[in-house]
Amino acid sequence: QVQLVESGGGSVQAGGSLRLSCAASGDIYARKCMAWFRQVPGKEREGVAAIDSGDFSSSFVNSVKDRFTISQDNAKNTMYLQMNSLKPEDTAMYYCALRLSRCSAGGGWNSLPSYKHWGQGTQVTVSS
Repeated sequence: QVQLVESGGGSVQAGGSLRLSCAASGDIYARKCMAWFRQVPGKEREGVAAIDSGDFSSSFVNSVKDRFTISQDNAKNTMYLQMNSLKPEDTAMYYCALRLSRCSAGGGWNSLPSYKHWGQGTQVTVSS
């Protein structure tokens, strides 16, 4: 069993920053890729960023490049998403996800069906 618990969401004004955390526990030693997705009501869940657990390479959706960074602390089994220069369009529920294949594997890092383990989400609200 894999458990993923997100934290760090909240409400900020545009231009502000937040750091999301995803604490992983359980049968996680075989993990290969961890990612952040986000979703607003009525829209599809969107991949935001991913980090490969082997070589720590990262990938981002274009809309957050140069504003967000992703990192992983293996000693703490925790992944982070540092979000700077937040915009109202970043408002969403943010989910942590884990899969057992590399981020570069079939379908790409943002292939929704490839992730079998998900957290409950943490809400991020950015006001203008």
